[in-house]
Amino acid sequence: MAMTPLLLLLCLVTLVAVPTTAAASLPADFYRLLATKAALSDPTSALAPWDQSLPPCRWPHVHCSSSSDNPSVASLLLSNLSLAGEFPAQLCSLTSLVRLDLSYNSLIGPLPPCLAALPSLRHLDLSGNAFSGEVPRSYGQGFTSLLSLSLAGNDLSGGFPAFLSNVSTLEELLLAYNPFAPSPLPADIAPGLPRLRVLWLASCGLVGKIPSSIGNLRSLVNLDLSTNNLTGEIPKTIGNLESVVQIELYSNKLSGRVPAGLGGLKELRFLDAAMNRLSGEIPADLFLAPKLESLHLYENELSGAVPSTLGHATALNDLRLFTNRLVGELPPEFGKGCPLEFLDLSDNRISGRIPATLCSAGKLEQLLILNNELVGPIPAELGECRTLTRVRLPNNRLSGAVPLDMWGLPRLYLLELAGNALSGTVGPAIALAQNLSQLLISDNHFAGVLPAQIGTLTSLVELSAANNGFSGPLPASLADVSTLSRLDLRNNSFSGELPHGVRRWQKLTQLDLAKNRLTGNIPPELGELPVLNSLDLSNNEFTGNVPVQLENLKLSLFNLSNNRLTGNLSPMFAGDTYDDSFLGNPSLCRRACPSGRRAAAGRRGLVGSVGSVLTIAGVILILGVAWFWYKYRGQYKKRGAEAGGKKWVVTSFHKVEFEEEDILSCLDDEDNVVGTGAAGKVYRAVVGRGGGADDDVVAVKKLWGVAGAAARKDKDGKAVMKDTFEAEVTTLGRIRHKNIVKLWCCLRSGDRGLLVYEYMPNGSLGDLLHGGKGSLLDWPMRYRIMVDAAEGLSYLHHDCAPPIVHRDVKSNNILLDAEFGAKVADFGVAMVIGDGPNAVSAIAGSCGYIAPEYSYTLRITEKSDVYSFGVVMLELVTGKKAVGPELGDKDLVSWVRGSIEHNGVDSVLDPRLAGESRDEMRKVLNVALHCSSSLPINRPSMRSVVKLLLEVLPDCKPAVVDEKESIDV
Repeated sequence: MAMTPLLLLLCLVTLVAVPTTAAASLPADFYRLLATKAALSDPTSALAPWDQSLPPCRWPHVHCSSSSDNPSVASLLLSNLSLAGEFPAQLCSLTSLVRLDLSYNSLIGPLPPCLAALPSLRHLDLSGNAFSGEVPRSYGQGFTSLLSLSLAGNDLSGGFPAFLSNVSTLEELLLAYNPFAPSPLPADIAPGLPRLRVLWLASCGLVGKIPSSIGNLRSLVNLDLSTNNLTGEIPKTIGNLESVVQIELYSNKLSGRVPAGLGGLKELRFLDAAMNRLSGEIPADLFLAPKLESLHLYENELSGAVPSTLGHATALNDLRLFTNRLVGELPPEFGKGCPLEFLDLSDNRISGRIPATLCSAGKLEQLLILNNELVGPIPAELGECRTLTRVRLPNNRLSGAVPLDMWGLPRLYLLELAGNALSGTVGPAIALAQNLSQLLISDNHFAGVLPAQIGTLTSLVELSAANNGFSGPLPASLADVSTLSRLDLRNNSFSGELPHGVRRWQKLTQLDLAKNRLTGNIPPELGELPVLNSLDLSNNEFTGNVPVQLENLKLSLFNLSNNRLTGNLSPMFAGDTYDDSFLGNPSLCRRACPSGRRAAAGRRGLVGSVGSVLTIAGVILILGVAWFWYKYRGQYKKRGAEAGGKKWVVTSFHKVEFEEEDILSCLDDEDNVVGTGAAGKVYRAVVGRGGGADDDVVAVKKLWGVAGAAARKDKDGKAVMKDTFEAEVTTLGRIRHKNIVKLWCCLRSGDRGLLVYEYMPNGSLGDLLHGGKGSLLDWPMRYRIMVDAAEGLSYLHHDCAPPIVHRDVKSNNILLDAEFGAKVADFGVAMVIGDGPNAVSAIAGSCGYIAPEYSYTLRITEKSDVYSFGVVMLELVTGKKAVGPELGDKDLVSWVRGSIEHNGVDSVLDPRLAGESRDEMRKVLNVALHCSSSLPINRPSMRSVVKLLLEVLPDCKPAVVDEKESIDV
């Protein structure tokens, strides 16, 4: 018992003398990291493990110095963790920090000047955030050890920070994709950057000439000045960059010749000066650069012949010279000594034969030489090039037979040979081309029968073989190609009946078999094709009745003229709308056909018995017409004056059952106005026969004079007018999708136009969401609207060829039908784009929705629509407008990011949806923030957006109806 107090005393001494791990103090650097963690919004909990339960040097994303006695932070790698907030000032106290990487987060506010004072900092990467304001001048005076500085993809403004050329230790300077004010490059850029290896200044607002001093950067490996407004010639001194591997000068306004001497650059692998105004001949020595792999000089004004030295380019795999003024023949052995993969010489005046050696290395994938003056046959060697995926040789002067093996290339998905003088037949080897999607061989001299093997092509979407000499019956197996969207075999000599089973063509949008010798009955199954939009069977020898099932089709083109059809037309086809659809069928009756003498006698008796009735009816009719004329002549005069006395020309894109007068009459009453915009007024029109329940309702957009036009300039600076009317007709008249508003028809008279759409009774999403009725839209309804609109935009971007960019995506241009299904509308500024970004001369779109890069580069891509759709998604999640007084001086994107940083995610969710599906809303919010990233490369494609949205509620996917139509605008 006497030992007990002593043992207790020893235990107490031990506890005091040996501190626990939890009670031990952290080194100062790690307290600063904890303060950083507290200052940042961390929605993915990436920094959650930063606590005292782990030794600090085992914290994720943290690397310590080698000292174990007093460790400090040497590297902090926090890239792509969805962190938000302003730059944490505590990081400026990490005096041992060597590498700091905060790239691709959602950080905002100004850049911290204090970073320049960190004595050990060698690598600083703040790219892909939303930092704003000017670059601190301290960055050009401090940074005594800095090797790499990346500020790319932010919202930095002010003049271009030329003072950064004073950081003499720099090896990498990356400032691309920032909206700096128009500024020139420093005239003497080299002395302050003797060790510079990477200079990335794409889309930085640079103007003026490229200074000749650029050639003094002898250590430079990568030079990127693309997507600016640089002018003048490419300086000859660029040939002094003895270490350079990559030179990117595309999408500027450079002029003059490509300088000679680039062939002496021993390390040069990639040169891109496309989309400029370069002229003159291509220097012969350029292809002598020993490591040159990729040369892009497309969309310039280059002239002369392609140098013969092209045949000596031993490393070349990618050559794009399309859309220039090049002439002459290609070197006959081009491709023999190089691993060529991609060749595009389209839209020049290149003549001579296709070199047989293009695929000598067995790597050629894409061969594009359309719209030139090539002659002779397609080389047999190309038929053995099994790597080919895309061949486009239309509109040349090629002749002879296509190599038999070429029909069956296993990886080929596009074979386009239209507009030549090719002959022979389509070989049965085509059965091997199981990847073939488009076979375009119109306007040649092909003959013989189409082989039955063509029906085995399970990926075939388009078959165009018009204006050839094909004969014999259509292969029965053709009906098995359920993927067909377009079948054009007009002006051949096909005979026999249409194949049985055409109902399997459920994706067919165009069927053109005109000017052949086809016989038999028109299959009623054609009326079961849900998306068929164009049907031309004219100038054949079809017999029998016109199937009544064809009334089910929604056709913009319908032509059965010049056949041997008989019988009575249905009442719908007997109307004036189809006056030209049945010409040249003498035995076809628009009303009841006569049936001999008995019918004639019956008619005489009928006339005698009702003569008095008709007399009375005639008097009544005359009185009615007189009253009608008196009552409405004022209105007729008014509309006649509006139309300038010109007749209205009606163009239908779907089957319509209303008349011109039904539409014009609605314009007299301002009570019918349901919307007014910059392009004109929108009217609600009831069209039908009797004003009853069966009447239809349509929306009519009235574009009068210059109200429907938007000014732009052509490439020479001359002012021209791009008519909103024409833009809408061109776009909506040819596409079909359940989530794109339907254009019924258009009416034109002089400079006046009317566009008649399907009527959307619930109006626009913007009006409903922000007009006091937003509470009607619960979360499931908002989710469905997002998916519907995303699918419509995805169709425009990915299923139209070429793609279509809407350019004015906003909540007011998303319309809602009676079931609140969403459809994208208003294509007045829509734009068809090709490969790569497209330049415009004026900004289209609406405030708060315009992608940041669009506003200062004037280059439009699909990613611009993705940004705008991200804003629409934010509207649906938050209930806020894209811009408005409640957001202060911010737009919705900035407001959401700032609110999340200070108050968390739940603070931005629409309070009208309190308690409803908060988890799904957070997921959608995350998708919306990705779509509205300031850097285009970080935004997903619209196809990915649809996928991401469907994954939010995987068990409740909306029904997706395939109503797509690939188009070629």
